[in-house]
Amino acid sequence: MLRIVTVNVNGIRAAVRRGMGAWLADRRPDVLCLQEVRAPDEILRDLLGAGWHGVHEEATAKGRSGVAVLARTAPLAVRAGFGHPPADSPGDGHAVSPGAGEFAGTGRWVEADLAVAGDPGLLTVVSVYVPKGEAGTARQEEKYRFLAAAGSRARALADDGRHVLVCGDLNIAHTEADLRNWKGNVGKAGFLPAERAWLDGLLGADGLVDVHRAVVGAGPGPYTWWSWRGKAFDTDSGWRIDHQLATPGLAALAVKAEVDRAPSYAARWSDHAPVLVDYDLTGSPSAATGAATGAA
Repeated sequence: MLRIVTVNVNGIRAAVRRGMGAWLADRRPDVLCLQEVRAPDEILRDLLGAGWHGVHEEATAKGRSGVAVLARTAPLAVRAGFGHPPADSPGDGHAVSPGAGEFAGTGRWVEADLAVAGDPGLLTVVSVYVPKGEAGTARQEEKYRFLAAAGSRARALADDGRHVLVCGDLNIAHTEADLRNWKGNVGKAGFLPAERAWLDGLLGADGLVDVHRAVVGAGPGPYTWWSWRGKAFDTDSGWRIDHQLATPGLAALAVKAEVDRAPSYAARWSDHAPVLVDYDLTGSPSAATGAATGAA
C-alpha cells in the first residue's frame, strides 16, 4: 500500500508551529507533496526531520510559492520546472516543454520518479502550485500560459507509459459541486469557463482521472480550502481546488480517498486540508474499492 498526501501548507514554518508535525506522525504518508512551502531547503529539512528524500524548488522571489515531492525512499530521478524533454529523454528529438523559460525558478512544478511494484514499475509524482490569477488582468493570462505548459508536460509524461500522479493546488474548482457558493463566484478566477475547460481536457476519456471523484463519487465537496476570514470554515463554505490526478491504471488502484479536514477552526494548521489517497499497487484494478471521509 502506498499512501500519498498532497497539501498546500500556506508556509511550512507556520504549519509546523500550528501542529503539522503531530499530524504527519499520525498519518504517516509514504509520499508527501507540498505547495506554498515558502522556505529554503535547509528550513524544510529541519522542520520535517530526517527520513525524507526528494525534490524541493524554492521560488526566486523570497517568501513566495515553493513546491516539493518528498518520499520515504530516495527517488530514481528528480526535476524542477518545465525545462525537460517531454519524456525526460535527452537526444530523442523532442524540444523542452513550453513555459520552460517563463516559469523557471517560480517554485510551482517539481517531479520525482519513484520505483513501485507492478507494471510499469515507474511512478512520476508531480507537485504543482497553479497561479491564482485574477479575471481580466495580466495575472489571468499568466495563469493560462502556466496551465498550457502544465497540461503539455503532464500529457508528455503519461504518453511515456509510466504511472503519473499530478498532485497539488490547481486554484480551479472544476464543477458546481466543487465550491459551496458557485453562483457567487461565476466570472471570478478559479471558476472561469476557460479554467474549467482546461480541466475538462486534462480529464478527458484518454487523459488523467480525478482520483477522489473516482473513489468517492459525486459531491458536493468535500472541500479542501476555506478562507481564514469570517465563518467560511465553520459553515463549510469552501472550494475543492486540491487534487490528485492520476493516469487511469494508477487511479484504478486507489482504495481510499480522504480530505483530512481539521475537526475545528482552532485545530487547523493551514487554510487547506490535506488530500490523502491509498494506492494498492499489489492489487488489480477490478479489486480496488473505495472508502472516504471528508467534509461533505
